[in-house]
Amino acid sequence: MVAGNIEDWPTGQNFALERRLLVCVCPAELHSAAAAHKCSRLQTRWAHRQNACVSRRAKIGIVIMKIAAAQIACAPGDLEANLRTIHDFASRAKDYGAELVVFPEMVDTGYSMPVIQKHATGGNEGAVPRLQKMAKQLSLAVIAGVSDRDGPRIHNGQVFIDAGGNIRAKYRKTHLVTAAPLDERPVFTAGDAFVSCKFDMFNLGLTICYDLRFPEVCRALAVEHGANVFINSSAWPFPRLEHLRILALARAIENQCYLILANRVGTDDGVTFCGTSAIIDPYGVIVAAASADRQELIQAEISEEVIKSVRTRMAVFDHRRRDLY
Repeated sequence: MVAGNIEDWPTGQNFALERRLLVCVCPAELHSAAAAHKCSRLQTRWAHRQNACVSRRAKIGIVIMKIAAAQIACAPGDLEANLRTIHDFASRAKDYGAELVVFPEMVDTGYSMPVIQKHATGGNEGAVPRLQKMAKQLSLAVIAGVSDRDGPRIHNGQVFIDAGGNIRAKYRKTHLVTAAPLDERPVFTAGDAFVSCKFDMFNLGLTICYDLRFPEVCRALAVEHGANVFINSSAWPFPRLEHLRILALARAIENQCYLILANRVGTDDGVTFCGTSAIIDPYGVIVAAASADRQELIQAEISEEVIKSVRTRMAVFDHRRRDLY
């Protein structure tokens, strides 16, 4: 069991730990007796806190959801190994009370262009049916970045599966990166639509990795789709780690939305990914964060009340100059 790495992010607002439970799980560290004891204690604390909060929220009508982000490494071209990792982290998310777990980009194939060309599958085969089965078995909603082959075309996809195993939404990455050490254009075809989906009282806007660099994406999701939670599945490389941190914070703050970032770790085809997965609230507070180089599970609560509060205190959407832009 490891502590959250909020100190790795550019913020001094560690008070967030006092008002939200943060749990980070490193599977390799769960085998010792001491770690297991800590895990048991945290589960007990979570259960007590959950029971008390459910009673209090029921009285005042606050909608809160527990969300987890899985920061994992992948085995390029090895679907079975990757599905085992996904199932392991999804099971841990369920054990800690999460209602939704978010996974990084291209978790079925790994992030290697030659491997993706060879192993990409369509939506009715490969990883997606297996993810549907897993979601239903665990009664846990899942969002994951997966390959999406459509005839001769391959899309960099993202699928949202509910706790009943039903596909609620599919998104195809609209912005393809071409900046060393990455170049997606020879392999992927860009998507041509933004996608959002209702989940309880929240509206999830789906994005993938490089989409974060384009503020228009999240603004369109917020304004035109009514999104109040952005989901970003990433395979973001180490050379641009600081960009990821800043862009994720900016997208959350400027749109007064939660942002759930699940990024990769490990190295695929010579590209090393920078982790630092995070859950950011509409104030720009980092409420959960992961390391830059370890497989971890992070988790936090998101609150409809927080969204309403920040949008009431600073009504930026009402102040937009629609006559100018």
